[in-house]
Amino acid sequence: MSNVNITRHDFEQLKDPTGILSGERYEFVIHFEVEEDDELFSENGLYIKLIFAVEGEETRIAQYQLFENITNKQLDFELEDEELQTFHDFCRQNVQ
Repeated sequence: MSNVNITRHDFEQLKDPTGILSGERYEFVIHFEVEEDDELFSENGLYIKLIFAVEGEETRIAQYQLFENITNKQLDFELEDEELQTFHDFCRQNVQ
C-alpha cells in the first residue's frame, strides 16, 4: 500500500466495564483508497477497523481488520510496518 488516501473516518472511546484494561481504548473505522496497482485495490473501496490503545504517553494499534466497502467482506491481508505507521499516526493525531 504505497499511497493511502484517507477519505473519511469515525471513532469512539470504548468503555471497559471490568476495569481490567489499563489506559484508554478507541475504535476507529477509517475509509481509504489505494492506487490501482496495489494488491489491496478494490473498486468498491476499503476500510480498516482498528482498536487504538493509549497508555500514558505510549500509543499502539492493539488490533485491526481490513474490509471491502459495500460488501463488508473481511480481507485476509497484513499491513506492512510503514502502512501501520500511517494509520497509527492518523489515530494518534485524532485522539490528542
